[in-house]
Amino acid sequence: MNNYKFFTLSKHTYSGLYVVNQKIFWILIVLFSIVSCKKEGAGGIGMFDLKYTLTYDLKDKGQVLSLWDDIHTISTLQGVVNREEPRLFVNYVVESGIEIDSYWWNKYRQQGEWLHGKDTIVYNDIVTLIEAYQNDFDGVVVYDSDIAATSNVASAVAGIENLIAIRYDKSPGSLYDRLVAKGPKLPVKVWLIHEDGTPLFSGQGDIPGTNRKSTGSIKNDPYIWFIENYMKTNRCNGKFGAYYIDQKWRENPQATVVNHHTLTNHDFFVSKRAFFFDLSPWGDEPATDDPEQAVGTDLATLKEFLSEAYRLNKGEKMCHIGGFPAWAFKYTTHAGGSHDDVPTEWEFSRIISAYNAFKDADAIGYGALANASFWQHFPLEEKYAQKWVTQDELKKRGYLTEDGKVDCENREFMIFYVGDYDASSWITQRTPTIWDHPDRGKLPLMWSISPVLERRAPMVMHNFRKTATRNDYFAAADNGAGYLMPGMLQEPRDISGLPCGLDAWAEHCKKYYDKWGLSITGFVIDGYAPGLSSKGLDCYASFSPNGIVPQKVPLTLLHGNMPVLRSDEDIQQEPKEAAQRIAQRVADRPIPFHWFRNILKTPGWYVEVMDELDKINPNIELLDAPTFFELYRIWLKQNPDAANGGIPVQ
Repeated sequence: MNNYKFFTLSKHTYSGLYVVNQKIFWILIVLFSIVSCKKEGAGGIGMFDLKYTLTYDLKDKGQVLSLWDDIHTISTLQGVVNREEPRLFVNYVVESGIEIDSYWWNKYRQQGEWLHGKDTIVYNDIVTLIEAYQNDFDGVVVYDSDIAATSNVASAVAGIENLIAIRYDKSPGSLYDRLVAKGPKLPVKVWLIHEDGTPLFSGQGDIPGTNRKSTGSIKNDPYIWFIENYMKTNRCNGKFGAYYIDQKWRENPQATVVNHHTLTNHDFFVSKRAFFFDLSPWGDEPATDDPEQAVGTDLATLKEFLSEAYRLNKGEKMCHIGGFPAWAFKYTTHAGGSHDDVPTEWEFSRIISAYNAFKDADAIGYGALANASFWQHFPLEEKYAQKWVTQDELKKRGYLTEDGKVDCENREFMIFYVGDYDASSWITQRTPTIWDHPDRGKLPLMWSISPVLERRAPMVMHNFRKTATRNDYFAAADNGAGYLMPGMLQEPRDISGLPCGLDAWAEHCKKYYDKWGLSITGFVIDGYAPGLSSKGLDCYASFSPNGIVPQKVPLTLLHGNMPVLRSDEDIQQEPKEAAQRIAQRVADRPIPFHWFRNILKTPGWYVEVMDELDKINPNIELLDAPTFFELYRIWLKQNPDAANGGIPVQ
């Protein structure tokens, strides 16, 4: 790294400092004396490289434990010390051979950027790191290695109580041994296990520390304990929840990419004093990780979490849930359940939406995200405007006749939903390989990105806008400023019994759409929820006036002045096959406007598809988003049957 003052700390050197030379010795002493102060500007930004854990043997249980312990403890430390200022940064996530955290760090170390000139202190040892920040947290929450759910409860408690989470393990050399039993002997403020190592939770009798009877599930009882002690006492922040896998990950760490323990994702939610959970959304079978529980126990606890969050938010604010069903590990056919992956995704979305909650979908594959607690302090601009097209411009470009009619003769208009960018982790990991592709800008593309991702990945969102070409236009991803199923906001809400949540959703979305210059919602996943009612469409018209693309609507519709187009197929094939399928769908459809969804495709893929498509049907035109939706709106006004939803779906 360049352009900054660089120091290294190690526990094996004088006062923890590596003395570069005597000339600057006293400067280093002064820096060390203030490194534990709470002002980032005084001591510099702490740096710690966690990539050593990527070399661990995942078949070795001891190394898996060490990986888990180091990353979990450091992530909770980050959440606490980065709450008010950006003070601790880690390097961990690697994708396609690219060190993602270094990629973003280096981008904003450049001249004139946010991190330029900031002092840093590099820590090479986890104990030294913890000791350096010891004055910034109040102690430790210790959790039970044998009760998986306690790791998530520990993260939640850490955020609320200003603690770091450490797994109980008296083995010589364990992190607990080095930090609690020995070394700095950090004080334990909350025990989620008895001090002698016996379980605090048994799944029987009364739940300790509460007036509640056991759920009969040793998995669920710790969550009920948390709800009683932190949510019902109004100590938890109901605006944020974290849905990440618990310690069960250690039983099958090779089920997918190694970083999908998603422990690095905890830091942001620790900083927000969020609740953490890992529960099945299914009410028709026991959770696959707790097969002895009564059917529906996980679902009941999930609903209690969501109900309490709704109460804390007074029904006025939406709850932002980071995470996604860990389908490779739990709750699906992959783990012995009866439900497939997408149905599990949709059922979870259906449930949380009934309580005014949405997810920031850190899904398997690219689900790991580090340093969100650090980047949350990135200074965004007040607004990022986008220009809409005028009818005069459409006439000059030959899309409208002189009398204002859409010229559809021998023309088929098409747009790609360039997605799925509904997760902070996905946009952070895939920018180098997708956004930075040299073919970006050759074609008009509608990049569909959830604006609420500015909370955890503001530096990515800013970079998109500052490096966009004239052919890059932005719409909101599914299903607005967050991924929920809007039909579940509409009354009646059988799952929750709560009043209509459409106003809360509209208010939430409006501020993000306004800030990011958005007026199109590129896709609305209805899933297992009801389709949008007239009130639901009114809701979207209030913040997405230039168009929406839901699943459960007529083929064409004009709602007030908002164009509504029914979504069509996902196109994920190789370019030649993709072009053939697009051409076939265009030929089959009775209207001249066509939408296709694509997931994590590079600009080069789109160029190849369009080259192939031109060979099959040169009358198909790929349009920029404003042109597509404005032409569609004008066409709807000129075709009453289409505007009223009268054209049958093919």
